[in-house]
Amino acid sequence: MRDSLRRLLQDHPPSDATEAEHQRRMLELVDIDASPFARHHFDPGHFTASAFVLSPDSTKLLLILHGKLGLWLQPGGHIDPDDDDVHAAARREVAEETGISKLAAVSLGGSLLLDLDIHPIPPNPKKGEPKHEHFDVRILLRAHDWEFAAGSDAADARWVALEEVEDSGTDDSVLRAVRRIRRELTP
Repeated sequence: MRDSLRRLLQDHPPSDATEAEHQRRMLELVDIDASPFARHHFDPGHFTASAFVLSPDSTKLLLILHGKLGLWLQPGGHIDPDDDDVHAAARREVAEETGISKLAAVSLGGSLLLDLDIHPIPPNPKKGEPKHEHFDVRILLRAHDWEFAAGSDAADARWVALEEVEDSGTDDSVLRAVRRIRRELTP
């Protein structure tokens, strides 16, 4: 997994200076001695995987209401030891959080990744987890149909028109990825 992720990161063209810095830090993390994919690796953090899921006609994005954060976000989460790669982890998370398993990969500008994001995670004393960061590797997928069902970490889920995502109650990292999607998909 380490080698395939390194290649994906190296081949990905960042969309702005923020994403370029995330890419630089991810390339450092992928080469540490410990496992950067293990959810117990806290210094500085570990890789996660998520997916932006387009509707079958590519006009809408499937967002989930994150139960703990109260924000509308893309499906995603931790990489499990039995995931083959970050794409498999992201697809598994989509299936767990939305019930969608029939998905097609979408490449923008020749990259197999959509976006790179690093965000802080507060400490969780109940689980014995210190403050750390999630190094989120994000991909773009298209659903084969419109059916979904919110599950596991998703308090709710809904299709949101691409031009309405900024009014949906999400965060800046999602908006950065959506700007890229709109820029690349709009003729």
